Amino acid sequence: MKRLNLIVICIAGFISLSFLSYMIIQYYQRPDYSLEVDAMREDQSLFTNSRIILTNVGKQPVTHIVVDYGIKTETIQTINPGEKISLSPPEGSNLNLVRIVADNDINITTGYRTPIKMPGMMGS
Repeated sequence: MKRLNLIVICIAGFISLSFLSYMIIQYYQRPDYSLEVDAMREDQSLFTNSRIILTNVGKQPVTHIVVDYGIKTETIQTINPGEKISLSPPEGSNLNLVRIVADNDINITTGYRTPIKMPGMMGS
């Protein structure tokens, strides 16, 4: 019985140490300045829902973010590491592409994604 307990403790310790090592490696492999952009457009029968979520996935704050919707721009001063900001494009915006430019050579142009329509869901 004591031997079984020792084996279980060793396995649990190995798993915990492996997980901790993985988390440390993931942290140090992140770039200093990086943004993740999720632009979504959902076409309904009467209207279109659209949103853009900006997430700072870097280790440092991203500053002077300019979001270009095509007809209008929006400026955000700072997004701290791990912070998410949700934006709504103004009416009449081009819902094909959005461009985000920020300090530290961040320049992202991405298309809007559309969610899969499920039977019985609104807009399907």
